Amino acid sequence: MEFGSFLVSLGTSAAIFVVLMLLFTWLSRKPGNVTIYYPNRIIKGLEPWEGTSLTRNPLAWMREAFTSSEQDIVNVSGVDTAVHFVFLSTVLGIFACSGLLLLPTLLPIAATDNNLKTRSKNATDTTSKGTFSQIDNLSMANITKRSPRLWAFLGAVYWISLVTYFFLWKAYKHVSTLRAQALMSTDVKPEQFAILVRDMPHPPDGQTQKEFIDSYFREIYPETFYRSLVVTENSKVNKIWEKLEGYKKKLARAEAINEATNNRPTNKTGMCGLVGKQVDSIEYYTELINESVAKLETEQKAVLAEKQQTAAIVFFNNRITAASAAQSLHCQMVDKWTVMEAPEPRQLIWKNLNIKLFGRIIRQYFIYFFVAVTILFYMIPIAFVSAITTLKNLQKIIPFIKPVVELTSVRTVLESFLPQIALLVFLAMLPKLLLFLSKAEGIPSQSHAIRAASGKYFYFSVFNVFIGVTLAGTLFNTVKDIAKNPKLDMVINLLATSLPKSATFFLTYVALKFFIGYGLELSRIIPLIIFHLKKKFLCKTEAEVKEAWYPGDLSYATRVPGDLLILTITFCYSVIAPLILVFGVTYFGLGWLVLRNQALKVYVPSYESYGRMWPHIHQRILAALFLFQVVMFGYLGAKTFFYTALVIPLIITSLIFGYVCRQKFYGGFEHTALEVACRELKQSPDLEEIFRAYIPHSLSTHKPDEHEFKGAMSRYQDFNAISAA
Repeated sequence: MEFGSFLVSLGTSAAIFVVLMLLFTWLSRKPGNVTIYYPNRIIKGLEPWEGTSLTRNPLAWMREAFTSSEQDIVNVSGVDTAVHFVFLSTVLGIFACSGLLLLPTLLPIAATDNNLKTRSKNATDTTSKGTFSQIDNLSMANITKRSPRLWAFLGAVYWISLVTYFFLWKAYKHVSTLRAQALMSTDVKPEQFAILVRDMPHPPDGQTQKEFIDSYFREIYPETFYRSLVVTENSKVNKIWEKLEGYKKKLARAEAINEATNNRPTNKTGMCGLVGKQVDSIEYYTELINESVAKLETEQKAVLAEKQQTAAIVFFNNRITAASAAQSLHCQMVDKWTVMEAPEPRQLIWKNLNIKLFGRIIRQYFIYFFVAVTILFYMIPIAFVSAITTLKNLQKIIPFIKPVVELTSVRTVLESFLPQIALLVFLAMLPKLLLFLSKAEGIPSQSHAIRAASGKYFYFSVFNVFIGVTLAGTLFNTVKDIAKNPKLDMVINLLATSLPKSATFFLTYVALKFFIGYGLELSRIIPLIIFHLKKKFLCKTEAEVKEAWYPGDLSYATRVPGDLLILTITFCYSVIAPLILVFGVTYFGLGWLVLRNQALKVYVPSYESYGRMWPHIHQRILAALFLFQVVMFGYLGAKTFFYTALVIPLIITSLIFGYVCRQKFYGGFEHTALEVACRELKQSPDLEEIFRAYIPHSLSTHKPDEHEFKGAMSRYQDFNAISAA
């Protein structure tokens, strides 16, 4: 990419962000849009603009984000959201401190060398072809081989590594404290009084599964065991319940239409309401509801009596016993009576609870193998797209577009955005597949599945985006040269020189992510348009309207790996092309501000894992640092720097640092410390309410006083919270 095209791309992205920010300022003040820009406040029963300013200043939201405290985030959006901001601020600190030293040091050193000019005059240079970007003058590409200036770049690798170790250690301690404080809360949380038991043996003759598990745990915990909830096979009852809920929505819709128009609506009873007998909708759905309720009650009784499985939620009358039981070995055979802390009721993936230990292990390895194959083969279309979406290669493949792309304005726009947009579209196709695969491993909770999917997505992104894009263009253009001269030093030289030449692409990619990505995040233009279209043409009831504007959570499964990809790119180019540190600081600084606003006003957490995402994030940051150190070892070697081996101690230090952090901190995230669980509650827990919180929706009663699990619908239902708003 030419320097002019890069500036056009950067300027255009910045202008789009400013426009989107002004749109946000204007649209968020309109009363009809409050459900899009303030849903978190509305659900909590607060006034949309309470504690905020209605000034026309487009930067007012920044002041509100800056003045909010970490405790405000915890109170409004939970510990998981606060931990995400610890992640953003930690990375921001790493890049800011690194940039303070590297930018004034490395840029002048690189700019005052003349390696690129010398190489461009060399007729045998097959890489530069006599041209280079002005940005390359500010990178290591402009440093002559064996130059003593390379000492400064080696020192920069050490500086970034040491800064990262410091900030990560500090952040791990802080997140550990946040988690402990939340778990020490005096409020009653059902998950703190329960454990999840799996891999139970079949009961002896004459005993039900429930009687068997009750007697087993009552013998071990005679004074503190309360009761158990045996997991059941609910596939059939779930289908009946889902149909029943659908009929209720359709009945409410028909009644709303009748009230608005004073005409009783009708519908056809056949497929999709398009064929069949014409009937009165209100009478028809009322009849279906009555039939479904009867079917549901019959199936509920059959499930409770005949479909008990070898897993259960076990409840205790105090937190410390539950915490102790969750980290204890209950059976001499480790594949029997396995226990863990119970997830929140809303997090449980019920269909996975009955999967046996060895089944889970086999599933896990199979999924890992499948994901590895997916990553490897997904790189083929990624590499192909990144290679052909350069204008030069597109003109070779599609010759008839040449007259169009020769127009200066068209060429500039296409060079600025085409490869990056193609890459973003490819990446958008993957997250749902990875989340599905993670759940297929037999993971018991939603938050754990999201962490697993996030890890897979991170490694996929690094392998296919960072490595694939860096090498694909060079290999596409130089495959003939490699075939003619297949020497190892030729290949290493080509791969090494491809790193700085990809810097401009990644500078534009990061700029596109933070300006346009965060601009769309802040303005919420797309959710706003979708909501108003649904409200005007589809929604007839208040419940449908509220469902249309419900914002969801921060989408950690894609947001965390996306941020980690930017972290990896910035790490790996921070010494090769130090200018990227400016973009890294801008990305995480702007992200901190925009997401702070969204966390306080927009997003509603779908679960709370008390910071369990942090060990995952910490490990991936270290993986990115490790990759950076390996890349610098290879690139300094390609520059034939005699002291390249001095990078090896840093690589070893990173491995040791990761091991020490895991040994010191991870246990407090895997289990609840007993000193945390022993804190007194401000009121005695209602154990029956705790038990009812875990009853599946499809086993809850629809007629009071006629079912064993009456009142089972828990406070953990998001849409119940909406309806109460």
